[in-house]
Amino acid sequence: MRNFLMKFSAIVSLLISTCLSLQAEAPQSKKYESFRPGEVWLDGSGVPINAHGGGILFHEGRYYWFGEHKIEGEAGNLAQVGVHCYSSADLYNWRDEGIALKVSENPRSDIAKGCILERPKVIYCAKTKSFVMWFHLELGQNYSSARSGVAVAKNITGPYRFIESKRINAGFWPMNVFGRFKEPLRPEEKEYLSGIKMYGGPVDGYPLDMIYRRDFFDGQMARDMTLFVDDDGTAYHIYSSEENGTLHIAQLSDDYLSHTGFWVRTFPGKFNEAPAIFKKDGKYYLFSSGCTGWAPNAARLAVADSLTGEWTELGNPCRGTDEEKSLTFRSQSTYVLPVVGKPGTFIFMADRWNPKNAIDGRYVWLPVLFDEEGAPYLEWQDEWKY
Repeated sequence: MRNFLMKFSAIVSLLISTCLSLQAEAPQSKKYESFRPGEVWLDGSGVPINAHGGGILFHEGRYYWFGEHKIEGEAGNLAQVGVHCYSSADLYNWRDEGIALKVSENPRSDIAKGCILERPKVIYCAKTKSFVMWFHLELGQNYSSARSGVAVAKNITGPYRFIESKRINAGFWPMNVFGRFKEPLRPEEKEYLSGIKMYGGPVDGYPLDMIYRRDFFDGQMARDMTLFVDDDGTAYHIYSSEENGTLHIAQLSDDYLSHTGFWVRTFPGKFNEAPAIFKKDGKYYLFSSGCTGWAPNAARLAVADSLTGEWTELGNPCRGTDEEKSLTFRSQSTYVLPVVGKPGTFIFMADRWNPKNAIDGRYVWLPVLFDEEGAPYLEWQDEWKY
């Protein structure tokens, strides 16, 4: 009897192994050989890719795409599932790797189901051999918290362990302000601020030098964000702050899990969001957008010789019809991907949001082109290859 059970168990194990092998080798439902911006994009199982507001990490020969998992309807604008992960060897065809970070069923958790969890980005820390995810987090269903969340994993596809969320750089002044601009608010300034209703977009009387001072003790606001790892391994967190009025560029610690307190203010009062950054020929380029909610607007481009130095605005990088230029091809930037093995080749990743039916948001990937003077620009492509 014992021998029979052992043989039976071996046969079952063999059948399971064979089935899994056949499943792994099964042809994809659709093989892509090019990008088609704005069209429905299916994964290897024939299901639309669900990774919005995302970013990509290349690791050990594969690309890993992390983004917000959406569901149908307006409820999909809230985090009902978590952060989805896909992997690819060629950037055209993607394998579903599952949910890398799940929202919590515990209503007291910072990442409780139904919170706002946006624009996740993952970087690899060689020092700790860990994968670190940062994201914009709002506690609950409105945009009053403006926190940054961080999670970590030893396996690139997860599961990621949520560590904490908080306002950042509490008790640290920006490195590029001086004198009285490094002082807490005066009573009359507090009164002035209390009389301004701010909603995340441009407002009359926006106080250029008060909001970061207001938030000095409790930490700075952070909403739309991205991450960037420089050539020396130093990582930076770039995010919309000060009621979306100013971008902050903040250095992360050696383990990428916290901030060092070294940070600068960029474009105060210009209301930039959706930052996406890349480096080429020693210069840093920053794509961003204006603040118009889910509705698209004209893209913006800036350049600097130092990530935390002075930035020069280059205007709208889009070329095409007036509508294409004014609406960034009906999309908003989320990340710029350098193509591995092809120096000077970059992909502009953007989202075409659909807040009425969040799951049907589309991906607009376009090549970053360069003019004769080396300045980046974007043009619409119905279909293209890198």
